[in-house]
Amino acid sequence: MPEPHPEPAREAGPHSPRLTPSSARDFTAPMNAVLPRRRSQAWTLANCLTYGRLVAVPVVVVLLFWPDEFAARWAAFGVFVAAAITDYLDGYVARTYAQSSALGRMLDPIADKLLVAACLFMLAADGTIEGLSIGAAIVILCREVLVSGLREYLAELKVGLPVSRIAKWKTTVQLLALGVLVAGPAAEALIPGSMALGIVLLWLAAALTIYTGWDYMRAGIRHAIDDPR
Repeated sequence: MPEPHPEPAREAGPHSPRLTPSSARDFTAPMNAVLPRRRSQAWTLANCLTYGRLVAVPVVVVLLFWPDEFAARWAAFGVFVAAAITDYLDGYVARTYAQSSALGRMLDPIADKLLVAACLFMLAADGTIEGLSIGAAIVILCREVLVSGLREYLAELKVGLPVSRIAKWKTTVQLLALGVLVAGPAAEALIPGSMALGIVLLWLAAALTIYTGWDYMRAGIRHAIDDPR
């Protein structure tokens, strides 16, 4: 009895599917692995509070273009107070709800410095800050420039510049002084002597500014001397 001949192998045509070792493995693997999408760090609540403080800067500036209008003064005061509150809230939210991000760490000091500088310039322009008190405003502005330069230099050395407790008190006194002076004549009409109180607080903030500025400068010089480059 003749043995059956084996069926000849079919030649693969040009459109015939071919299995390769890699395709065989892919066939058994999950077709599409679904990766969890990370939420954007740009729109966290902490960052949105910082954005709000940035938006408040031009709003306060525009309102202070009418320094003799009490309604504009009170509106500028309200926007400034709201911005000052966000200065505390954004850090609290970032720490409490783990929303700290590189973007927030970059924008937070920028927003603070823009708000302070813009208010000082406008208050000096409309005469709310005048005479020798302009010296206190210059001291505060110079300190902000100094600290910004030190942070930029120390960042190259991978060295942080932590905020001291006295620096936090300086910020609080500074914001109180500017808040009173932003209200200016409107607050003076309601509470006599408030503008004088604002000027006293401004000088106190300038004194704390000198102390904290020297403290930061000393730390920066120490790192600069130890830098082998």
